[in-house]
Amino acid sequence: MLAPCPQGSPVAEKDIQILEVSYIRGPGRWTYRPVLEAVVDIGGLEDFPSNLVPGFPERLASWLPTLVEHRCSYGERGGFLKRLHEGTWPAHILEHVALELQGLAGLPGDFGRARETPERGVYRVVIRAFQEQVALAALHHARDLVMAAIEDRPYDVAATVEHLHALVDEHYLGPSTSAIVHAAEERHIPAIRLNDGNLVQLGYGARQHRIWTAETDLTSAIAEGVSRDKDLTKQLLQACGVPVPEGRLTSSPQDAWEAAQEIGLPVVVKPYDGNHGRGVFTNLLTREEVESAWHIALEEGSGVIVERFIQGNEHRLLVVGGRMVAASRGEPAYVVGDGRSTVTELIDVQINTDPRRGSTEDFPLNFVRIDTSARIELARQGFDADSVPPRGVRLLIQRNGNVAIDVTAQAHPSVAAAAAVAADVVGLDIAGIDMVIEDISRPLSAQRGAIVEVNAGPGLLMHLKPAAGSPQPVGEAIVDHLFPDGDSGRIPIVGVTGTRSGTPIAQLVAGLLRLSGLRTGLACGDGMYVDERRIVGGDCAHWEPARRLLTNGRVEAAVIENGGMTIVSEGLAYDRCQVGIVTDIDGRARIPEFEIASADQMYTILRTQVDVVLPDGAAVLYAGDPLVARMAPLCDGEVVFFDTGAGGPVVQAHLAAGGRAVVVRAGRIVLIDGDTVRPLVELSRLALEPAGLDAAYRLDDVLAAIGAAWALSLAPEAIRAGLETLCAMHPRTSDVLVA
Repeated sequence: MLAPCPQGSPVAEKDIQILEVSYIRGPGRWTYRPVLEAVVDIGGLEDFPSNLVPGFPERLASWLPTLVEHRCSYGERGGFLKRLHEGTWPAHILEHVALELQGLAGLPGDFGRARETPERGVYRVVIRAFQEQVALAALHHARDLVMAAIEDRPYDVAATVEHLHALVDEHYLGPSTSAIVHAAEERHIPAIRLNDGNLVQLGYGARQHRIWTAETDLTSAIAEGVSRDKDLTKQLLQACGVPVPEGRLTSSPQDAWEAAQEIGLPVVVKPYDGNHGRGVFTNLLTREEVESAWHIALEEGSGVIVERFIQGNEHRLLVVGGRMVAASRGEPAYVVGDGRSTVTELIDVQINTDPRRGSTEDFPLNFVRIDTSARIELARQGFDADSVPPRGVRLLIQRNGNVAIDVTAQAHPSVAAAAAVAADVVGLDIAGIDMVIEDISRPLSAQRGAIVEVNAGPGLLMHLKPAAGSPQPVGEAIVDHLFPDGDSGRIPIVGVTGTRSGTPIAQLVAGLLRLSGLRTGLACGDGMYVDERRIVGGDCAHWEPARRLLTNGRVEAAVIENGGMTIVSEGLAYDRCQVGIVTDIDGRARIPEFEIASADQMYTILRTQVDVVLPDGAAVLYAGDPLVARMAPLCDGEVVFFDTGAGGPVVQAHLAAGGRAVVVRAGRIVLIDGDTVRPLVELSRLALEPAGLDAAYRLDDVLAAIGAAWALSLAPEAIRAGLETLCAMHPRTSDVLVA
């Protein structure tokens, strides 16, 4: 309990309590995206909407001025603030504040809900959750902030945002990975985060690819090893005619100086297997500089290379799939003396105050520090870190490490071609090519440029957030490389739901797909299977077993059962599906834990299965249930009705409009496509209830499975043969199902 309001306040001793929180990880009753759903008790504050708390709307707006962008139910800028002044309840305010805190921390989301429950003062508050820990922290901070505003107490908004931002840095995807994932989602390619870091699966099952920042499952481990061996890389590039600086591996400081004399000063000293520019020293002119640099370079790698220093600007060229897609130029970092400040102070004031510089991945440029390389540069100019340069004197602090100026459009074709050849020679599908060149717009042969490094897993931030110039769509380039020609990365997914068990239908559909030649995964009330192997027994009609199927690189098709409880409490394991089956909505079905107490409320849950059908997919709906039939207009794709009779008014109207249906006529199951009628199989050839105790399936189970198989373009002959085989196997006995 927070401290009470000042004496006499009408809301003294009131509080907001977060009773429980659930993370809904997939499409559910609220939205397609992951959300945090909290049960919140506002207690006595139910009697105090915002307009009855003196000064509350003004305090909240002053603490979070960006709330003016929340449109709320008015659908206009400032809409939420208008609601504050007119009067709205703390649960609704909590929703908006939690969303705004996430946005200020770098994860903007515009989806939120606050809904009353049957219990007075208790609400369900729902907020978009890009990352579970961040969203949970934002919710609790929002609760504290709202209570402080109600009680007219100080609150440190900046500290809260800073804490949330630190959580984002710790738990959310890095900017390079986020750019690739966002590009995939723009192409409707699903993404699954596989660990707490930046390992992400794009696509489902056998159609998936994996990324780890800018490395992919197409990135050769051998090529990555070659790229780390700078001496070997140079040899390979040189053999293929790619310009590289002269140089060699050295064994000691003395040997390094001898190599420098052989090559000719100035030289570069660097680790032969280092990365990220650590331990690299450029433009070295004296023995002391070379030998000093040799010791430090050795600490960053297992050997030291000395090579010719090339005049020109440092460039980073990004090659993806054999094509240069982005180029950035670096510039040296300088300070100008003012006659009063030390070099260290000038760096902090003139360089490190640049908003483009920072210590995290969110910044295109790093802070500049006085390291060994900087000391060498300063000593060469007659200064050190504590020197006070005279007014107007310009000092070079850092030659490299400032690559962040986009020059993609200026790159000459010969420069781009050389970068692509270098990546190919090393064997990398994605590579960062470090090139020193005077003018990237001129032919490479017309200047003494050279490739100095080829890097695996290159950083993308300099291209996504350049310090100057246009951002480049490097995430899109990587996604197009992994999924060319419009590939969606999807496998056929069939989702089954209803208020009665969908396990028999899921088993039948999985069997038909398996018999058609697809390695099929099944997650249902009877277990989790991949083809003929039972992996987990028991009830697997839940998010986690289904997700395991979708991350299995051997699965070519998946059938997943989802009960109403799974949808409302966990969400679907997939973002979209090819086929969604809805069997029925029993008016007596209830989910009291989530206040689902009527058929109409159950409808809002189960319609999720239809909402996620792809535009080129189909919803398979039972025409005999009016609530299920009512879902047809919700489907983005086709609708296939099934009916245990010959087809009533719903089916007839659907067929008249050119739709498809599976019905029973004259003792036969019939496929109807508009005016075309095609008998499929005699009922007498199938063991169906209520034919006897040994019956394998109910008639409506079979019709639903046929509708799904037909929607998946399985040939009628294959469907008929598969049905006769599967029904004869009595698959309700789990061990027999996959035998």
